Amino acid sequence: MAMIDHMSDSISLEQLYDGQIAILYLNNPESKNSMTLDMGLSFHRELHRLASADPMPRAVIITGKNGLFSSGGDLGLLRSFMEKSQKDNEEFMESFYRLFLEVRNMPFPVLAAVNGHAIGASLALALACDLRYFVPDGKYAFNFVRIGIHPGMGSSFLARSVAGLHQAQELLFTGRQISGQEALQRGLCHGIYDKEDVLEKTIEVAREIATAAPRAVRALKQGLYRGTDLEATLKYEAASQAENYLTEDFREAMDAIQEKRKPEYRDR
Repeated sequence: MAMIDHMSDSISLEQLYDGQIAILYLNNPESKNSMTLDMGLSFHRELHRLASADPMPRAVIITGKNGLFSSGGDLGLLRSFMEKSQKDNEEFMESFYRLFLEVRNMPFPVLAAVNGHAIGASLALALACDLRYFVPDGKYAFNFVRIGIHPGMGSSFLARSVAGLHQAQELLFTGRQISGQEALQRGLCHGIYDKEDVLEKTIEVAREIATAAPRAVRALKQGLYRGTDLEATLKYEAASQAENYLTEDFREAMDAIQEKRKPEYRDR
């Protein structure tokens, strides 16, 4: 398993399997990987670096360094808002959200290996990812109302779209903490694994994705977030499949079926 390490400010990058899988580590040890502006800028930059790479990774994993995921919004950053105008804070917050939520706009699937607590904005980041794996004894909460603010980082949308309005209402209105086991029961994550295993298990899922046809996977990611209108979905799926049918990867899939072997996709 080939590995190439790269460090960029408060984000660490590791690439596996000849770049087919990339891991972005939240790395801010002084404040439990809290989400700062510096981290957001580095995170956004590394995502776009991966999206423009040739070859592009087939899956990206987000996790935390230092044995934890993220404590959420940085306390120093939160305190600074008290000294600024409402207009300035509104403009800053929207820009700040977008740095992290760019995971939704990436062409490749993004998986979250949440190897510890995820509170507030960091839980929203996990929910913005396409697949999420938690740890049983982790603490997970949208604690915004507990600290006197409206939920941010897209939490009110993400909680509702991932777990449904019924679950989102209780989690957001109370701001209470739940365990990884309860998060799984409520539909916030796809699975739970022990802390020492969660990254490796997430890599296994990413490897499954990496063996699929890359163009089909990228088109699927776009399609999944296009809304719930059936007619629009049918048109998008028809257009995407029509494009896929003319690729070398589709021909390889058909040949592999006929020859009773595993396909080898080349993103062409």
